[in-house]
Amino acid sequence: MGDRLKGKAAIVTGGTSGIGKKTVEIFAKEGASVLIAARREKEGRELADTLGDKVDFIKTDVSREDDVQKMIDFAVERFGKLDCLFNNAGCPAPVGSIETIPLKDYEAAISVLLGGVMLGMKHAAPVMRNQGYGSIINNGSVAGMLAGYSSSIIYSAAKAAVIHLTKVVAMELGEKNVRVNCISPGGIATGIFAKALGKSTEDAEKSAEAVKQSLAGMQPVPRAGLPEDIALAAVFLASDESTFVNGHNLVVDGGLIGGRFWSAQQEGLDKMREAFGLSARLKK
Repeated sequence: MGDRLKGKAAIVTGGTSGIGKKTVEIFAKEGASVLIAARREKEGRELADTLGDKVDFIKTDVSREDDVQKMIDFAVERFGKLDCLFNNAGCPAPVGSIETIPLKDYEAAISVLLGGVMLGMKHAAPVMRNQGYGSIINNGSVAGMLAGYSSSIIYSAAKAAVIHLTKVVAMELGEKNVRVNCISPGGIATGIFAKALGKSTEDAEKSAEAVKQSLAGMQPVPRAGLPEDIALAAVFLASDESTFVNGHNLVVDGGLIGGRFWSAQQEGLDKMREAFGLSARLKK
């Protein structure tokens, strides 16, 4: 690692596990001062202690506006500025048919997945606008771009809203030199799959390694996505390397939503050739 974020101050929500934890670690290694914002205080403080004096923790529920305001205020007081906010915090959403979705579970999921992003931007915006610079990164998903890529239709709908909210806010804040972008992960080996299906947070995090094998064949790149794949994309968007990138949804999915696999397409063409009495292609 180097110093791509040297001198920058960042907040990472949901920073105690998965993508968030890895982002905190890599941001710190790249020279940033980082505030971990999450609900799990023990894990957050242990991570901050491990990474040194430039990393701190504040207990935060991103669905609560008072918590989000305190998070922003704490970061500015602690670091003297706010260069980057990564709205990464998420949660499971109800699974099943549209006919079976309980309203209270829908509202709880939306309050975190979409509401947390909105509140983060709402309270970071005046700080960054007054500074005259800043980078806001929102965590989207390929599930927000195409149907069928999440166990939850509510999760998909929330992420679609995050992607579009990113774009419309980017048009506003971009005029003040505050950039707003989105990262849409594909299949990333974290505990989120087990959480969505009802596992406890502790048990779900232990499942990440087991998920790798099932994700490896989902996309043309023959491996599972890893938390560091998303963290490194966040480094780019947080850094001065991306000062002309605004309103963009950066898809990091190994080609998952690119289309039909080349090999599957060619196998289909071979069957068509056979049906037409033509010679099979020359295979490489």
